[in-house]
Amino acid sequence: MTEQIMTIRQMCEAYDVTPRALRFYEAKELLFPIRQGTRRLYRKADRARLALILKGKRFGFSLEEIRQLLDMWDGGRGREAQLARAIELGEAHLARMRAERARLEAAIAELEAELARGRAELKQEDRKADAA
Repeated sequence: MTEQIMTIRQMCEAYDVTPRALRFYEAKELLFPIRQGTRRLYRKADRARLALILKGKRFGFSLEEIRQLLDMWDGGRGREAQLARAIELGEAHLARMRAERARLEAAIAELEAELARGRAELKQEDRKADAA
């Protein structure tokens, strides 16, 4: 397409999202596709916003945090403030992710130990049964 306009189908294929997700982001005023009747057409700016939405979600940002970051852009004039806020939010999320990882690692170690004890006990029971 000329100005690199994409249809909803092309967006879904390119970004591995569903039409429902795109409509949801539009309803939440995170995306602003061109509307032609019932058709939605996405510009380069929409694609950039979607990429940031998906990255933010992957990093655990809330939709409200993502909206705030996207709204700060303002055609590039808010880039410095946007970047500072993204770093602030990112550091907070990273700290939470590291804490969660530590909790998961401890739970994994405990579960592995319990499984090893259980296997050893089963093996001992099998030996008793074979000896009898």
